[in-house]
Amino acid sequence: MASPLADRIRPDSLSDVVGQGHIIGEGKILTNLVSVGEIPNMIFFGPSGTGKTTVANICAKASGKNFYKLNATNASTKDIKDIVSELDSFGNSNGVLLYLDEIQNFNKKQQQSLLEYIENGRITLIASTTENPYFYVYNAILSRSTVVEFKPIEAEDIEKAVRRGIECIQQDYPDKKISFSDESITHISHTSGGDVRKALNAVEMCVKMHLYRDEQEIEVDINTAAEATQKSAFMYDKDGDSHYDVVSAFQKSIRGSDPDAAVHYLARLLEGGDLISACRRLTVIAAEDIGLAYPNAIAITKACVDSALQLGLPEARIPLADAVIMLACMPKSNSGICAIDSAISDIRSGRGGNVPLHLKDSHYQGAQNLGRGVEYKYPHSYKNSYVEQQYLPDALKGKTYYSPGDNKTEDAYKKYLSFLKENK
Repeated sequence: MASPLADRIRPDSLSDVVGQGHIIGEGKILTNLVSVGEIPNMIFFGPSGTGKTTVANICAKASGKNFYKLNATNASTKDIKDIVSELDSFGNSNGVLLYLDEIQNFNKKQQQSLLEYIENGRITLIASTTENPYFYVYNAILSRSTVVEFKPIEAEDIEKAVRRGIECIQQDYPDKKISFSDESITHISHTSGGDVRKALNAVEMCVKMHLYRDEQEIEVDINTAAEATQKSAFMYDKDGDSHYDVVSAFQKSIRGSDPDAAVHYLARLLEGGDLISACRRLTVIAAEDIGLAYPNAIAITKACVDSALQLGLPEARIPLADAVIMLACMPKSNSGICAIDSAISDIRSGRGGNVPLHLKDSHYQGAQNLGRGVEYKYPHSYKNSYVEQQYLPDALKGKTYYSPGDNKTEDAYKKYLSFLKENK
């Protein structure tokens, strides 16, 4: 059985690797390391199909060390011990380079079993992960490794791999003439979500979809390409690092008053089936980022969120899009969250003290004998329902938590408070 197309055209030199121009190329970190054959411990971090395994193979070849590969999803501590047992063999005199794929699936004890050999240089570790290594990799491994991030491949670079894949698959069927239209190549390249492997799998699928016709000429057009790819791939995992990246970009786009970017990230959440995160985050944004600049925003947003949850997908996208665009286009104020966070900071730092006597509960017999509520002044008994008296504890007297934001609504708050103090 023939191996997948992606494996058959896997580059054996960095010059053939597509994308990753920030780490591969003249003067870049990986190119420099490979050119001198000095490969340190590294952690390759990035999405699937971006060249992590390919580059690890190239690094191993450049190092002159024997190459071992384990996948943490099905490997065990015994597999590591088996490699360690061969370290003193003649064939491993130059050391070993271990490529540990999906390291996030190894627990702390399994990762620790490598430490001794990493420290003494007998094993050079290249680990890969699709998750953020700072969340999933043991600190002792991180401190002894260089983290190298692999980014999704741009469509223009994926197109180069697709054309190379077409040339390769033509060799598999020498009795047929295989051609792809430019539109089909562009479609495959743009709908692979930055994943070269996914794009090459689509190339194979396009050809195999034609084989049953027993045609001598296989012409792949845009319709075949669309059928083979079905749905555009994109990075999103409800429980993974990309989830937090998308949610972060979603909120920051609304906060930054960019409705187009905000709708884009909403679409990512919804296409990932993550209706709950979108609803929850919108509710937070209404209070945190619009806040007192437009107090009704939270009520309107809740109405949109409730409608979305009642409707479910795909109709839920409509009220949520309305809420997103509305929030992005509204005036912004974070005065509320700043006020409460400042107050919480004081409480957690032990600053506060007793509630002033005149504010304490006095609705029980004997309260007056204790001085509770005796000197309290009832504001509604005074002009403009306002009277000056101390409300904060003595230790925080004069402390300011709330600073009105620069917007029409809070300007009105500010003027009203000033009016009260000036006309008491």
